Amino acid sequence: MGKRILYIFLTGILAVNSGAQTGGDNVYEFLNLTHSGLVSSLGGTNVSIYSDNLNMVYHNPSLLSAGMNKSLAMNFVSYFAGINYGQVMYALSIPRAGDFAAGISYLNYGSFTEADPSGNITGNFYASEYAFSLAWSREIHKGFNAGINLKPVLSHLERYSSFGLAMDIGGSYHSESDLFSAGLVIRNLGVQISTYAGEKRLSPPFEIQAGLSRQLAHAPFRLSLTLRHLQKFNLSHLYDDPEEERHNSGFFENLMRHAIFGVEMIPHKNFYLSAGYNYQRRRELKTESHSSAAGLSWGFGINTSAMNIEFGRATYHLAGSSNHVSVIIKTDRIYKKLWTKD
Repeated sequence: MGKRILYIFLTGILAVNSGAQTGGDNVYEFLNLTHSGLVSSLGGTNVSIYSDNLNMVYHNPSLLSAGMNKSLAMNFVSYFAGINYGQVMYALSIPRAGDFAAGISYLNYGSFTEADPSGNITGNFYASEYAFSLAWSREIHKGFNAGINLKPVLSHLERYSSFGLAMDIGGSYHSESDLFSAGLVIRNLGVQISTYAGEKRLSPPFEIQAGLSRQLAHAPFRLSLTLRHLQKFNLSHLYDDPEEERHNSGFFENLMRHAIFGVEMIPHKNFYLSAGYNYQRRRELKTESHSSAAGLSWGFGINTSAMNIEFGRATYHLAGSSNHVSVIIKTDRIYKKLWTKD
């Protein structure tokens, strides 16, 4: 009976969202931003890496595990035009109840000049958005985990505010050796509860993602493939030029637009180098007159027994890149070290 209810529920989700777009007609698009230094360096999305990295939970709640118990993740991103965003999350494992995590993410648009209809400057105004995270995960069978992340959302733009609710539902698998892992997640299933100024309600940026990660047994590399927007195959745009439209809407072209490739070189357990390639980002943001690094990303990390430090840099356009800094503190281990010194 339980399996039948789950099947009906998932079928309903796919039916309602089968025509969902990839951007431009949704609300709370900031929910798709990547906070993690590691994930940003791998192309911006990853739902399959099984580790004790608490930042992975935001992308797939089923990756939340006992290895993250009492971890504190802090992320800061320097974006474009003075915009910045970040996230803080804490995890706690409770025997027989599962693994839990709670946190908050924010997007700060900065200060804007306010003017009346005649162009007279009247002061400044601000804009920001927030999303809370309440995540839970549990092992349902050996190697298989299921998780959910409930995300109340608050958006405040000048004097207008909106409240909504989004949810991520994920599943993951990891081999006994932890060399292979896979993940599937339904992201941002939800509703806009209150609108900004009485306009029509919009939906959060619904998306289905899946991914695979494989660490080589005899070489210091881990490879990842992530597929985005599985609810919609055609990710190309409409063009005025019919020839250009045919070129950008072929089967292989659309297949590649779903794919994000990532690679990590891990010469030692305490250090890694990483790089990623986001094909869709490159196709949409590159300039024809100049070969750029749009769609490429890279980063590195330093891991210790008590703290992980990550840096990621993603190139979007010739105009600039985003810089991601993450610090993950294992609070129980730091406490033990301080207690031992005393």
